[in-house]
Amino acid sequence: MEDLLRSLAPQVLGALVRRYGHFDTAEDAVQEALLAAARQWPDDPPADPRAWLIAVAARRLTDLLRADQARRRREETVFRLAHEVPPEIAQTDDSLVLLFMCCHPALAPDAQVALTLRAIGGLSTAEVARAFLVPEATMTRRITRAKQRIKASGLPFALPPPADRQERLAVVLHVLYLIFNEGYAATRGELLHRPDLAGEAIRLTRLVHRLLPDDLETAGLLALMLLTDARREARTAPDGALVPMAEQDRTRWNAEQIAEGVALITATLPRGVPGMYQLQAAIAALHDEARSAHETDWPQIVALYELLMARAPGPMVALNHAVAVAMARGPSAGLALLEDVTELELDHRLHAVRAHLLEMSDQLPAARAAYLKAATLAGTLPQRRYLNARAAQIPDPEA
Repeated sequence: MEDLLRSLAPQVLGALVRRYGHFDTAEDAVQEALLAAARQWPDDPPADPRAWLIAVAARRLTDLLRADQARRRREETVFRLAHEVPPEIAQTDDSLVLLFMCCHPALAPDAQVALTLRAIGGLSTAEVARAFLVPEATMTRRITRAKQRIKASGLPFALPPPADRQERLAVVLHVLYLIFNEGYAATRGELLHRPDLAGEAIRLTRLVHRLLPDDLETAGLLALMLLTDARREARTAPDGALVPMAEQDRTRWNAEQIAEGVALITATLPRGVPGMYQLQAAIAALHDEARSAHETDWPQIVALYELLMARAPGPMVALNHAVAVAMARGPSAGLALLEDVTELELDHRLHAVRAHLLEMSDQLPAARAAYLKAATLAGTLPQRRYLNARAAQIPDPEA
């Protein structure tokens, strides 16, 4: 029942907001309807759970609006409408519209992510705050400001017009991509990854893919998430220590997710010019299909990264390209490319890659210094422990 309620929550919220407006109050009404369902359904399950939730939430919305004296005029209209929910409201899935609203371009990226997790993902404000590692009060203010900004924008509750839809969809996919990345490779804290966030990103991307099955980049993003998340269990040792991909036990990779991701990207790539998510998914598929690190098709990965750099250039793409070049052509070629990745000087990943390539080149003192530098910049405890351990394996020339 928990899974059912979780999947219905954004649909019910979308139906209420589309019909009555009042995003803030509608969200409260939906939460109360979900609590009522959790209490009543085990003994008396409704024939149409979605319609039941919408009707209960609509009545609760009426009660909440009636209590607000400043909204007396609107209360009369909502009260009348709430007692007779039109059939088309109960039968329409507004989840995608709600997702577009949460990813309104007027909002800052962190506000888009927070509002998406709260309204679509079903996370409480406290859970969203923990995901961002900020106090709950801070997150409450952030989400409240985001809702107020949406309200002030006058944005109608509807999908963007066709002329703007692709651009807005790109924002939605980017928000889901950010949520997944934070879940798969946390940027700070004591955990290497946050499976709850990664799983939520996959669930929401499945939702967008189901509603827009012909969009190639949506399919590519879902494939990328599945292929990447498939390795999650093997990324940590029993004691929680980080295990790099080359040393992972590939029998622990999720074969079902890999098969689904490979099928998605295989069906998508021939249908047009591949976008950034499709190219990243193709790279992930090459990693996942290799039976061992030694059998990885690094020349093909280099070629895909070069396409990705042409389509979506950025410092992380350049860093990953340098790694692929080092694996295909030798560490010296990779080190030469790192000289141009200056934007990541304060990111531990640049120094960790440099350390690894220096170690491969037998430049051990420089490698040790780079590992220690990376450890000071790493945001999570497992990363710091791993990098310090790698540095400790290299003798200190001054000791």
